[in-house]
Amino acid sequence: MRVYQNILDLIGGTPLVKVNNLAQQNKIKAQIFAKMESLNPGYSVKDRIGVSMVDWAEKEGVLKKGGTLIEATSGNTGIGMALVASVRGYKCIFVLTDKVSVEKMRYLKSLGADIVVCPSAAKPGTPDHYVETAKRISHETPNSFYPDQYNHPANPAAHYRTTGPEIWNDTDGKITHFVSGIGTGGTISGTGRYLKEMNPEIKIIGADPYGSIFKTYKESGRVPEATPYLVEGIGQSLPVGNADMNIIDEVINVTDRESFEYARQLSRKEGIFCGGSTGTNFAAALKVAKDLDENGIVVFIVCDTGEHYLTKFHSDEWMKEKLLLEPQRITARLIAETKDQASPADLIFVEPEITVSEALTKMSEHGVTQLPVIEGTEAVGSLRESRLLTKLLGDRDLLESKVKDVMEPSFPVVDVDTSLAEIKKKLQKSPAVLIEDFKRITGIITRTDVLELQK
Repeated sequence: MRVYQNILDLIGGTPLVKVNNLAQQNKIKAQIFAKMESLNPGYSVKDRIGVSMVDWAEKEGVLKKGGTLIEATSGNTGIGMALVASVRGYKCIFVLTDKVSVEKMRYLKSLGADIVVCPSAAKPGTPDHYVETAKRISHETPNSFYPDQYNHPANPAAHYRTTGPEIWNDTDGKITHFVSGIGTGGTISGTGRYLKEMNPEIKIIGADPYGSIFKTYKESGRVPEATPYLVEGIGQSLPVGNADMNIIDEVINVTDRESFEYARQLSRKEGIFCGGSTGTNFAAALKVAKDLDENGIVVFIVCDTGEHYLTKFHSDEWMKEKLLLEPQRITARLIAETKDQASPADLIFVEPEITVSEALTKMSEHGVTQLPVIEGTEAVGSLRESRLLTKLLGDRDLLESKVKDVMEPSFPVVDVDTSLAEIKKKLQKSPAVLIEDFKRITGIITRTDVLELQK
């Protein structure tokens, strides 16, 4: 029988997958390969260090049977350690920031872990910072192990022992560039050290978000003040022990927009469903590869799965909220689904046979100043409060008239997939457009709704 003794035996041995469509689209001559760490059992590269650090603690006698694993994590290291805890009978407490996706928090809870959430705005060294909180909980918990993944040698050792050799062997030693994020520093330092030992000419490239300190720190030795960014799991506000800057040849900064857009493109054009830090790595890999010829072989880390971020950047609504969605991706459907919370959730309309008085009452009740007039599934006219009141000043008896006798032409009707650019053109001539889905009027977009996108 070909079987594995437990889930931990599935960690490592992840394949390299060639990037084809996006390489061709960007006119890349070199070959780019994705190291598919999302295929680990916990769906991330951090599975490797989870088992490595616990193995160390057991060997050194730091962790006894029935003990508790405690770590400060952006989620994935916690998941890797929780897998070990499930198999070996440990308890888990993980401390995260409120920046961590709800999917990862729920995943940790599903694996039996307790989680503590700290504010992401807390400064390093302050009591509310997630690392300081994890240290405090560890001190208060008997028979606990707090590995401190940012400084523990078993972190880079896992990658020196496994990730580096796998990449070297799978490229027949022909790799020219390795690209990884710098978070704890373990992946890039451990893998990079092995590859440099095999061939000192291999370039080790750090992919880092704008706002993190590593590019400035690498180039000048100075630690700048970090600024907020949205990508999870990479970058730091202070240097960390496991980030060996001597192994890293270059650090490339990548914006949140680039990170998320490239992660989404990898999903849609290569079938590689991944997280935002993978998008950061791929963006840096493209920047490196554009200057290489056919002999270049660039390998980048696919850090984790996109399933951890379904309510974040894989959501058009979230991207729109963060002002990161490209305008060409904003459609009538998306605008309608993400309108200001003060707007009515359902389409408010009137029928042509009701009275003007009833129509005005409906406007007042729902706080709107214009209404489509709909008969069955067809838009047949429109009402605008200002023009209606002007008519009433001249003839108050119109209150008892039917809407069909005073209504104006219908607002333009667009399909749910109509682009923002086309909607803007129509709103230059009309105060609103109606949305049609399978021959049914389902929503309305006003000029105010579009202006909200540009705040």
